[in-house]
Amino acid sequence: MACLLEAPLRISVLSEVTATSRHYVDRLFDPDPQKVLQGVIDMKNAVIGNNKQKANLIVLGAVPRLLYLLQQSSSSLELRTECAVVLGSLAMGTENNIKSLVDCHIIPALLQGLLCPELIFIEVCLRCLRTVFISPVTPVQLLYTDPTVIPHLMSLLSRSQRTQEYITQIFSHCCKTPEHQTVLFNHGAIQNIAPLLISPSYKVRMQALKCFSVLAYENTQVSMTLVNVLVDGELLSQVFVRMMQRDQPIEMQLTAAKCLTYMCRAGAIRTDDSCVVLKTLPCLVRMCSKEHLLEERVEGAETLAYLMEPDVELQRIASTTDHLVAMLADYFKYPSSVSAITDIKRLDHDLKHAHELRQAAFKLYASLGSNDEDIRKKITETENMMDRIVSGLSESSIKVRLAAVRCLHSLSRSVQQLRTSFHDHAVWRPLMKLLQNAPDEVLVMASSTLCNLLLEFSPSKEPILESGVIELLCSLTQSDSPALRVNGIWALMNMAFQAEQKVKVEIVRSLGTEQLFRLLSDPDSNVLMKTLGLLRNLLSTRPHIDQIMSSHGKQIMQAVTLILEAEHSIEVKEQTLCILANIADGNTAKELIMTNDDMLQKIKYYMGHSNVKLQLAATFCISNLIWNEEDGSQERQDKLREMGFVDILHKLTQASDPNLCDSPLFCVCLSKGINESAWVSLL
Repeated sequence: MACLLEAPLRISVLSEVTATSRHYVDRLFDPDPQKVLQGVIDMKNAVIGNNKQKANLIVLGAVPRLLYLLQQSSSSLELRTECAVVLGSLAMGTENNIKSLVDCHIIPALLQGLLCPELIFIEVCLRCLRTVFISPVTPVQLLYTDPTVIPHLMSLLSRSQRTQEYITQIFSHCCKTPEHQTVLFNHGAIQNIAPLLISPSYKVRMQALKCFSVLAYENTQVSMTLVNVLVDGELLSQVFVRMMQRDQPIEMQLTAAKCLTYMCRAGAIRTDDSCVVLKTLPCLVRMCSKEHLLEERVEGAETLAYLMEPDVELQRIASTTDHLVAMLADYFKYPSSVSAITDIKRLDHDLKHAHELRQAAFKLYASLGSNDEDIRKKITETENMMDRIVSGLSESSIKVRLAAVRCLHSLSRSVQQLRTSFHDHAVWRPLMKLLQNAPDEVLVMASSTLCNLLLEFSPSKEPILESGVIELLCSLTQSDSPALRVNGIWALMNMAFQAEQKVKVEIVRSLGTEQLFRLLSDPDSNVLMKTLGLLRNLLSTRPHIDQIMSSHGKQIMQAVTLILEAEHSIEVKEQTLCILANIADGNTAKELIMTNDDMLQKIKYYMGHSNVKLQLAATFCISNLIWNEEDGSQERQDKLREMGFVDILHKLTQASDPNLCDSPLFCVCLSKGINESAWVSLL
């Protein structure tokens, strides 16, 4: 019975709510303009702070009528202004409200309204546009559809402080791509917005500052221009430095630091410039302290990570500033059981967003430890750090998992950590689990980390091998993502280094010869290089060389021929010649070269090449073919002598390049000498 009563009850309530809202909409259609105006004013008062009323009016069709009245030249200025105010209030409701307004084409109507000469109307249209555009559901591209809009907005900047505040806020929220940056830059954003940094209005200064942060982000052209801009006779960078002073609001300090960070990363400011080392970096470290709000700590840590990511000296300075490494440990304890937060709403907010702190901490640790061994050691010795990383790898938030694996990847560059902390905490287990089912961006970072864990000196290599990782890595080589293909083949290459024969056989079996040779023709040069590296590592140790070449020699020789004949880089051809040198070191495999006159001619050609690396690599092949102590060496030497190889070797000893003429390799070859095991080097 309850189910039967529920529907009529809902209809009754909805009818009551709709009835109370209907009269507001009906009054918009009154033939008396004065009554329409009063109706709009009453509607304005009714919707303030009332999301339910806003939703009802939108459902009842108030928006199209308000937009009609707003665009009619016969409407009074007061009516048009009040309509824009109501629309702005409706936009301050839910995201569904915004979607409804956008679907009713509110943006073109408001942009058209900006052509009105009356400042009060321009300001309310801009305020409403600002509210619509700052919503995440609004397509920002709508600002750029009409090419006349941006220059017109630039011309309105001088009208009032309100137009300055609203327009710069619209720009900062709608500048999302390099194309947007270019449009704003080309229409004079820098020269029009720079003077606003010294406006008497804090809101204007702040929005202008945010504009410069989004314009400069990863944009060399903008950043190089900004560095030479003068504001009231002062360099813009110095204006930003003043805005980072401790007596300025935190929001301003942070945004100014972001501007200088982006200019530095874009190459407009040197990393050793005092405004970076003595001002920006300390400011961002300061933002990481627990005295600041959660969002300030997150933004400070993430910006600092970005600032010092490519620069080891900044990483070293940051690691010793205000005990940063230890300070970040607090990010994992927030909010604590004895929280200083007395505002219940703030505490509830922070509990929901505490994962953002962990994400930021992982990012900053990753940046700090990306180069320096001492910093990595300091990080891993921070309380429970490895346990926190392991926990982070299985968090529900994808962003936290990605940041945790980035941190792990950064630390995995350390031989010492691979041998100690990584082994002690068995980090390979959660890493392998992460690789089973994750988005591509997580897979790329996780597989990069796995490459390091599979290095010869890593204690994790054996248990990873036993976990059946080969099939997983082979599947990565078939990915549409070049980065995943590179990492898959790279990990297999590391796995094959000085591996037992059964491991190599399993790699070849799982990968399959078709996929192996498909990778050798991959359009991505990194994939090709790593595949060649895998082949070099597979073709090492004479029994392994002979076994693999007996099964797949024909295909491998064909692949080598194709690469040597095609247009490839010097590095690719050098690797390929080194593979030939390894084949030449086999007991039986070398006959695949000696019976292939075309291949011998290619080796001869590269011995006479203009590039020294290729000459040396080709000569390795000959050295391995003529080892005196091996069966058939005399016959091989005679054949090579007949083909003119000795003459080429004599010429190489006369070369001006010391790498050639001083190399013991040529003396060995000329004396029909011995093979150096180093010539069959591995990656």
